[in-house]
Amino acid sequence: MIIMPAETPLLSIKVWIMASLVLLGVLLGSCVTTTTGGFNVEASNEEALDNYIQLAVAYFDTDDMPNARRNLANALEIDDRNYEAYNVLALIFQREGDQELALENFRRSIRLDRKNSRARNNYAALLFAMGDYETAFDEIETVTEDTMYEGRAVAFENLGRSALRLGRVSDAEAAFQRALQLNGNLYVSSVELALLLAQREDWQGARPAFQRYLATTDFYGIPHTPRALLAGITIEGQLQNQELVNDFTRILTTLYPESPEYAALQQRLSDAN
Repeated sequence: MIIMPAETPLLSIKVWIMASLVLLGVLLGSCVTTTTGGFNVEASNEEALDNYIQLAVAYFDTDDMPNARRNLANALEIDDRNYEAYNVLALIFQREGDQELALENFRRSIRLDRKNSRARNNYAALLFAMGDYETAFDEIETVTEDTMYEGRAVAFENLGRSALRLGRVSDAEAAFQRALQLNGNLYVSSVELALLLAQREDWQGARPAFQRYLATTDFYGIPHTPRALLAGITIEGQLQNQELVNDFTRILTTLYPESPEYAALQQRLSDAN
């Protein structure tokens, strides 16, 4: 990992990054040279492989696809069965809009390491984006079983979102609750759980979930979505918190007058009159 000095001017940062990348390139070149005198060439290749993949990820994060590809090609020359390399390659194809190639490389990465939760999670996210909610649900459910996966809380949240698309309400509710057990700051899980509880008129359960959503979004300065605003209007309205209802109605009307949630609110008001 390249560590950048704090409070460096923008031009200096660019120069520093380029110099660091050149230096890393030199180091990588030295890693893969054959040596004599008892040095472990295999260990040197393994280090070079890791460095090439890390560089590919760094270039990917800066949207420099040509250099990301070049470093992945170098990595695959060392080990053409490296599952992490195929995961990153799949992400590149996905960003470039080559969805089928992305799917193919995610699958290859998973075949090479069935316990590769990172690639499986990325694969499930792409399937969800493409509308294949059933397969996405199955894949992300496998990810949630990996207790050592660092993104497990978000995986449960995505499991809940997939379950909602499939109409599996009880599965969705259980997934959102599990996500919040692992990470109480997941505001999407909070608002979705609040909505599910509101649908079965469990207002005393819905309000704490929604209050958790409010606490998280207020703390991090996250703007409200139309879905969250309508949820707040519904839940807080049932509990006679008219001040918050008025605030949320004003935001929804001002910022999202073209949204389905605004149309739903207008229909609700019309039906009430």
